[in-house]
Amino acid sequence: MSASVKSLLSTLSIRGPHRVLRGNLGIAGQPGVVYTPESGLNLPAVAFAHGWLTSADNYKGLLEHVASWGFVVAAPDTERGPIPSHLDLAGDLLTTLDIVSQVRLGDGTISVHPDRLALAGHGMGAGAAVIAAAQRRVAAVTALFPSPTSPSAEQIAADLDTPGLILAGDDLDSVNSNARPLAAAWSGPALLRRVDGASLTGLAEGRRLFAALGAGRYEHKTDKTTRALVTGYLLTTLLNEKKYAPFADPEAEIPHTTVIDPTAEVEVEAPKLSIGTVAKLIRG
Repeated sequence: MSASVKSLLSTLSIRGPHRVLRGNLGIAGQPGVVYTPESGLNLPAVAFAHGWLTSADNYKGLLEHVASWGFVVAAPDTERGPIPSHLDLAGDLLTTLDIVSQVRLGDGTISVHPDRLALAGHGMGAGAAVIAAAQRRVAAVTALFPSPTSPSAEQIAADLDTPGLILAGDDLDSVNSNARPLAAAWSGPALLRRVDGASLTGLAEGRRLFAALGAGRYEHKTDKTTRALVTGYLLTTLLNEKKYAPFADPEAEIPHTTVIDPTAEVEVEAPKLSIGTVAKLIRG
């Protein structure tokens, strides 16, 4: 692991050089928020989809962080109920991309380059980003701690040649995570990284349903590492910033993460049997 990668991770985990402005997508007919640098023409843009039972506001820190590094970042604020439509959320992502890429933002001093677009999401929103990517050509997709969707993101990824970054936590092989099959099915260059100590729901900020019961709590370390990984990956894929190439390199060792081969056989630990249980099995 090179010292330079450690340094880059540390640098990218703090806010970038741009002052960030916040806007309301609802003015253009799409409920949601948009964060932009104070000014800039032909900027890269990212449309981000929230996870289950969360909203765009639960990702305020992440969205502002990416924007501070020179990106226009917009998030639709729809499908927030217990039975969301993943297909409709994907459609709202595409509408969001249309808005930010076709309309001058701010006071007219902010614009987006049509070839520097990315889709991203967390949990079910990660699957929605994959679904949307099949309908519109973008430069990259970042699927953060993805969970199963309908239609299946894995089936769609099999025909997707877009570069993709897939992040997962220690619960990589739980029933609520489809990170491994998604990465294995991805037709294009996909990179699956496990964030050490992270869980599927740890990225969303604030108090959420079930948090009082100990489930779905916000994880500051997970968020901090994810911000750096996503920012570095987007700087590489959307802006071709060679300095940050390790964040798109499956051979690069990055602190607090492990590259996972999605096609490798998963070892399942055999259950331990007590002497009493063995005796019962022998007796039949």
